[in-house]
Amino acid sequence: MHDIKLIREAPDAFDAGLALRNLQPLAQSILSLDAAARAVTTRLQEMQQRRNEASKLIGQAKAKKDEATASALMAEVATLKETMPAAEEEERALQKQLFDELAKIPNIPALDVPPGKDEDDNVEQRKVGEPRRLNNAKEHFELGEALGMMDFESATKMSGARFVFLKSQLTRLERALANFMLDTHTGEFGYTEVSPPLMVRDDAAFGTGQLPKFEEDLFKTTTGMWLIPTAEVSLTNLVRESILADTELPLRFTAHTPSFRSEAGSAGRDTRGMIRMHQFNKVELVSITTPDQSDAEHERMTECAETILQRLGLAFQTVLLCAGDMGFSARKTYDINVWLPGQGRYREISSCSNCGDFQARRMDARYRPAGEKGTRFLHTLNGSGLAVGRTLIAVMETYQQEGGTIAVPDVLKPYMGGIEVIGG
Repeated sequence: MHDIKLIREAPDAFDAGLALRNLQPLAQSILSLDAAARAVTTRLQEMQQRRNEASKLIGQAKAKKDEATASALMAEVATLKETMPAAEEEERALQKQLFDELAKIPNIPALDVPPGKDEDDNVEQRKVGEPRRLNNAKEHFELGEALGMMDFESATKMSGARFVFLKSQLTRLERALANFMLDTHTGEFGYTEVSPPLMVRDDAAFGTGQLPKFEEDLFKTTTGMWLIPTAEVSLTNLVRESILADTELPLRFTAHTPSFRSEAGSAGRDTRGMIRMHQFNKVELVSITTPDQSDAEHERMTECAETILQRLGLAFQTVLLCAGDMGFSARKTYDINVWLPGQGRYREISSCSNCGDFQARRMDARYRPAGEKGTRFLHTLNGSGLAVGRTLIAVMETYQQEGGTIAVPDVLKPYMGGIEVIGG
């Protein structure tokens, strides 16, 4: 959510930020709405003030037995009482219209975000590890189906496209990955593990920016609840409508949950395998911090996600997203792309974003700096640490062996109950 005061003070800078996202200027239309709403508010205040003054004057006129003046004043007060409700309704309507328009506008990119329209304009920051290149490398679904441990056909009969049954040792490998991620993030990186709700109300989805613009990307229950597209929604809303002391910060949360996405607009993309599913597991990272610490926290979070890939022995690249490729709530985003030998290319496995105070404004989440009476909006950050299903894909394709078996990475062996080779 945007601060209308900042738009009033620097409309050109606001429009310049939107231009980086390839959007048309909006400052003047927003300020016109704002001016109309403020004008009605001023008129209401003047009417209220006049009603109070007239009411006092009525008493004075009656005390002087000036019935003519008293009658005229009473008529004026009656007229004000009749007209004020319409003005109040106009004020509410204009304020709602202004709020709704602001709610649709994405975050303004940070100053160091590169310009650009799409993923072709993203800027690589680093590559880690040597991509494994195999002759006749199989994709994960070929490996999984051949092992009898990945069943898309049965899932499609039951639930439709973009679902899967994992079975036997692959199921355990997926669970091992999630446990390894959680143990690392909580034991080494200071995140607090949370088991959050998987269904949320409108205001929670609005707070993190999924609503109103991305309703079609979500699944809704018959009771009006939303299935979370990521645990970011639940974890970030932990500080909703709160005022924290700066000594409580930073807060760092992690959760392993299913995530649910309609994949609207993805028809024909990644139709085979587990790359793009309606239901998938993810270990999420969320940080709540102060404005002066959020940039450093962003780098830290990205490094935490990268560490998981390094310890799994998976090659990856980290890219800084250009303004046109960033998500709605983000002011700066790093994508981490893992190498998939079966596809022979890098694919996204984590996206770590600094949202600044954009989400905090939508949630009314604040903190009170030490020694100050006033409050300030928090900064929120989120990232995947990692997408468990895509990590499973990367492990399967990277550690595939002759005959279609899959070696278990060393760091996962303590979680595998003695299994060192999947399908062996």
